[in-house]
Amino acid sequence: MSKNQNACVDIVYLWVDGSETAWRQKRRQAAANLSEIDRREMALYGNVEGRFRDNDELRFSLRALEKFFPTHGHIYLVTDCQTPVWLKTSAGITVIDHRDLIPPEQLPTFDSGNIESYIHRIPDLSERFFYFNDDVFFGAPVQLTDWFFPGGTYVAWSDDDLITDEPMRADATALENACRLSHQWLRTNFRPVSMAATDDSLAPYQPVFRTFAHSPRPMLRSRMLLLEKLAPELFERVRSTVFRVWDKPTIVSDFVLRWALANGQAIVREHRHMYVSTGPDAFHALNETLTVLASAVGQLDFFCINDTTDNALPQDPRLAQVRKTLLRLFPQPSAFERSAKDLRSPKTTSANADQVMSVA
Repeated sequence: MSKNQNACVDIVYLWVDGSETAWRQKRRQAAANLSEIDRREMALYGNVEGRFRDNDELRFSLRALEKFFPTHGHIYLVTDCQTPVWLKTSAGITVIDHRDLIPPEQLPTFDSGNIESYIHRIPDLSERFFYFNDDVFFGAPVQLTDWFFPGGTYVAWSDDDLITDEPMRADATALENACRLSHQWLRTNFRPVSMAATDDSLAPYQPVFRTFAHSPRPMLRSRMLLLEKLAPELFERVRSTVFRVWDKPTIVSDFVLRWALANGQAIVREHRHMYVSTGPDAFHALNETLTVLASAVGQLDFFCINDTTDNALPQDPRLAQVRKTLLRLFPQPSAFERSAKDLRSPKTTSANADQVMSVA
């Protein structure tokens, strides 16, 4: 049965458990099958452990979602033949396998930019929805008017410095190159499509060389469907990747937002937010940052704890400290979690079952 598309705001997550044996073998085989050219074109950090590590962020993001946005719509969890060991069967959440969205000849893919380019094709997805990576969290009660307005969405700039106006670079981050690719397309192809454009009231596109914040992405399904028609070459490029490629960066987390800004269908809003990168700092520095974060939750619209420990071992103390902080912030299990008793049953076979129970 089709639901009322205007009655709710659905949630879409991407998730992967990079420790699962079968999945790791699939990833190793895919990397071995790459040509020498493909290997040279891989983006920075395109195949490091931190990109695929499950540090239980999804479970805590769902707890934050339930705490701060209890009136959310249906949740869709997009995965690659996986399901979190702790996830309880529920009418409120649906696991969507890559095979349900992506043509079989394009699989497997380990590039989130590729995968997210298909999320608007999820059957029965609401017109308005939030797209999440699992390391993004609501940090205060959600007011939908802070994220959506009639016919449009709000966006937030990151706190990063401005980037240079130049062609995409192999040594640049994916988000920097995504910004450059978006500007390249908009300069050449942008044509206003909003009603306001019929009387020339829309100002010409103005480049802004800033990246967008790691945030819950307020999205419009109709916008995604439209852009798939307006910019098929961008969708085709990002959908050709197995691992992230430096000159085929994400478009959903940049181009879709930047096109909406240029077309008057998005407005920059100063959301209160915080970004934590786990990799560059020593343990004590990260601990101080997490302490600041913990004191701010309740006043932050959102926050991100980005796993940039890259190829650190699973027992790295920084990862443990992140789990400890998230448990302190969100100790109450969500309605989507199996009980500790169920997790201890013989049916629990996931490699990370012990870790899951340790933070239950």
